[in-house]
Amino acid sequence: MQRYWFLRYACSFLVLLFFPEHTVAAPAQSNQEKIPTWFDPLITLFTGNLWVKGAAVILLTFTIASLITWLLFKLLRWITGKSRFNLDESVIHLLRPPVYYSLLATGIYSGIEIMPMSEKITMILGQGIRTIGLIVWIIFLSRFATLFLKRLANISQAHAFIQNRTLTLFDNAAKILILGLGVYALFVIWNIDMTAWLASAGIAGLAIGFAAKDTIANLFAGVFILADSPYKVGDYIVLDQGERGKVKNIGLRSTRILTRDDVEITIPNSIIGNSSITNQSGGHHVKMRLRVKVGVAYGSDIDRVREILMESAREEKLVEKEPDPRVRFRAFGASSLDFELLCWINDPELRGQAVDVLLDRIYKRFNAEKIEIPYAKHDVYIKAFPGQLAEQDGNKD
Repeated sequence: MQRYWFLRYACSFLVLLFFPEHTVAAPAQSNQEKIPTWFDPLITLFTGNLWVKGAAVILLTFTIASLITWLLFKLLRWITGKSRFNLDESVIHLLRPPVYYSLLATGIYSGIEIMPMSEKITMILGQGIRTIGLIVWIIFLSRFATLFLKRLANISQAHAFIQNRTLTLFDNAAKILILGLGVYALFVIWNIDMTAWLASAGIAGLAIGFAAKDTIANLFAGVFILADSPYKVGDYIVLDQGERGKVKNIGLRSTRILTRDDVEITIPNSIIGNSSITNQSGGHHVKMRLRVKVGVAYGSDIDRVREILMESAREEKLVEKEPDPRVRFRAFGASSLDFELLCWINDPELRGQAVDVLLDRIYKRFNAEKIEIPYAKHDVYIKAFPGQLAEQDGNKD
């Protein structure tokens, strides 16, 4: 039929474009069907000029790669939606760029091979395309490893090897492994002999070891910290110097903590590894116990003091109901009866605020109940004034 003339010439054009060695017979013409022949010069141009043919392949690759990628991932989403295997949407999102580039790189390299360029230029361009593809896949594998380890840590039980506290260690190890394999693949792509590099690595390693001993010490300390996990990201720790803050990041070289003044402190891992660190978020839960010391004057009603301290703690919203607050009579002080209020807060970050409101409540209640809070006092006794001392000396003479 006459409406199929364009389809016939399109098929002929594609065959001539990709298989110029084959001859294609022209479609037969009849009295009822007149086939236009103005496509013939265009077909001759594409089949006779290799530069145009290669450029056409490269341009056509963009459309084909986009179409195949769209169909492939649409099918992949449909399959995962019907099957038990739950392939996360984020994984599909990460996989799409490297798949698209791989299809694109294949077509571009095919177009470059068609073009009449020297063998050396063709080889360099091909190596460059493969290098870019390698970088794309390295980025994908690094992101996929992070995502996979996070999901694995979230579903692991308490006794599992990969947990949130060891997640950073395995994440860094996976990225180093992927980067190392990527460097090896890069050497293979560019036909670089690694024997000489490996031989010189030993000598360079000794020189680097002496020059960067502090960095290496921090590196090993970081590995031990991540493996032993005395603290994890999000914990509140107290350093030997008294700094206190939340752990924001545990790297292979240093640990960063955010203080209550919103100041980030970077501490080398070698220093932390040789220091005593107090983890206020450690233990069976994140709760932290407060110790509020209070002194009252001798002669005060200690039973009433206990009641006021307990009521002040139970009425405060920042104080946890479980475990129940308690009061301890600690000592007979030099000028006061020393009590200590023990209560729990839900997060170490709330310590300063909780102590502030508790002391405020206790002071107001003591004032209302006429309970004295003693303070340091010194009584000075004067035996005589200077004039009286002179008279006393004269009388003695």
